[in-house]
Amino acid sequence: MTQSSPPSPSLPKALGHIRVLDLSRVLAGPWCSQNLADLGADVIKIERPGAGDDTRAWGPPYAKDAQGKDTLEAAYYLSANRGKRSLTVDIASSEGQALLRELVAHCDVVLENFKVGHLKRYGLDYASLKEIRPDLVYCSITGFGQDGPYAHRAGYDFLIQGMGGLMSVTGERDDLPGGGPQKAGVALTDLMTGMYATVAVLAALTHRDRTGEGQHIDMALLDTQVAMLANVGSNYLNSGKPPRRWGNAHANIVPYQTFACADGHLIVATGNDGQYQKFVDAGGRPELAGDPRFATNPLRVQNRELLVPLLAEMVKRKKRDEWIALLEEKGVPCGPINDVGEVFANEQVVARAMAIDLPHPSAGQVKLVRNPIRMSATPATSGMAPPLLGQHTMEVLREVLGRSEEEIAALRERGIV
Repeated sequence: MTQSSPPSPSLPKALGHIRVLDLSRVLAGPWCSQNLADLGADVIKIERPGAGDDTRAWGPPYAKDAQGKDTLEAAYYLSANRGKRSLTVDIASSEGQALLRELVAHCDVVLENFKVGHLKRYGLDYASLKEIRPDLVYCSITGFGQDGPYAHRAGYDFLIQGMGGLMSVTGERDDLPGGGPQKAGVALTDLMTGMYATVAVLAALTHRDRTGEGQHIDMALLDTQVAMLANVGSNYLNSGKPPRRWGNAHANIVPYQTFACADGHLIVATGNDGQYQKFVDAGGRPELAGDPRFATNPLRVQNRELLVPLLAEMVKRKKRDEWIALLEEKGVPCGPINDVGEVFANEQVVARAMAIDLPHPSAGQVKLVRNPIRMSATPATSGMAPPLLGQHTMEVLREVLGRSEEEIAALRERGIV
């Protein structure tokens, strides 16, 4: 597997004029701030002295050093924190709170994911901080939002996948072996909330640049999960019927699912009648295209219980790679089900340089996944590895706040940083 090197730091940065004070931890907030860092923002990650982001301890696996021994850097933490500078601050102390308020005057964005009202006791809520910087963009990420009957509750991805309907449509059909609700294999709700938060921050910065007005962004995991139901939510709102689980099949398109081949599994995604006809022709069953029960997609959806077993028997006759070659030649969308090792060995993934190596102070090098955003003039750089705990404390306090080494040493001695 080939890793790419990070782009040259001399390239222009889309957000090189933006500084972010990141009070978030775990995944949704850090995913947002990592996006902003990849796009060039100076992200200052605030962490608890001695402990840091919760995900630093979410291992194994950990990054390994040159001798192959585990470092203290959990792979989970590494996945969401590249490009940032780590500053340790005791946020519960009055001196730490004063330090953060001083930093806010030098920042464009504050990102936080504390429980509703928690930061008000520290004078770090939006109302307090906009007095310091009126044009501040302040983004809060919570489980349920800043208002409503659930606002006080803690929200976690797994819970929200269930509450927000995703698990009701994910998993095998109840009438088949293994049927029942399943969560997604990655924390989709956290990640999508981080992505929506990124969009919201960029929109708020654009508004600020036009008008000089800052604002508070209220992002909720549950809101995001409901929104990302997409066509599934629309199907319900327009039919009044709650959708059910279809496993690897599709509620509105047939055939659009996995099939067992002679030696593995194949995804077939026929998006129109022409592709369906080519599929059954390739399998030696052209009569299935002419059959009036299966001639159009609505008819195939209506008669899926009759059609799918016939297609399954057809697909079983050939090996996976034989099917892929045959269907690609005919223009029928298809593909394998890769494990993650096969993903990073895939020739297209390698050609797009999705795996990168970044220099790291304790591991030597860490392997990460490149930001997928590609822009011709201001590329996402992914140029700096996730920081060690407090790695940039002295640098940030000296550079941003003008603190002397003696002053920083005194703060360290009192446990403030």
